Amino acid sequence: MGATRHEKSFVTYDKSYEQNIIGLKGIVYFAIGLFLLIVVTFGLMWVLLRVLSDQAAEAADPPHPLTMSEIERLPPEPRLQVAPGWKVDTQEGPVNLELTAPQAEYRVLRKEWDRIWNEGQKDPHTGTVVSLGIDEATQRFLAESAKAAPDDPAAANVFLESRKYITDSSSGRLATSTRR
Repeated sequence: MGATRHEKSFVTYDKSYEQNIIGLKGIVYFAIGLFLLIVVTFGLMWVLLRVLSDQAAEAADPPHPLTMSEIERLPPEPRLQVAPGWKVDTQEGPVNLELTAPQAEYRVLRKEWDRIWNEGQKDPHTGTVVSLGIDEATQRFLAESAKAAPDDPAAANVFLESRKYITDSSSGRLATSTRR
């Protein structure tokens, strides 16, 4: 145990706190070294990627004769996908949605659905009415004057049976109790 003090000491015994001395030189050297390490690693990975892609191109086999083409890989029609590049078949003919926003398909379909909802639909081959517009269907239904017979005993029996439910007292065999 020597009694001599070190010549280069950051500790000052006259102060009641420890000085905060930052070695800025070391931090700068570390940052430069880290940057150089990242650049060298990036360069080596780029070279490795080029070498591997060249090897893969040389070792590539000819395509298998049963490999499907791009058109054969598509799922069957109708393709229910909201994406540009597809067409929508409407009553006026197909609508090309290429180079449009992805929402364009929904907008065209919504317009077609609203037209069918309001005006109805006819079969293009036979000309027969497939569906009616909601207003016309309501008018036709009300014109038929469909009435339920209130005196029908079968309807009253069905109503009474529909109110019964199975209880635990019958061990699940009989629907005896009625709902209130």
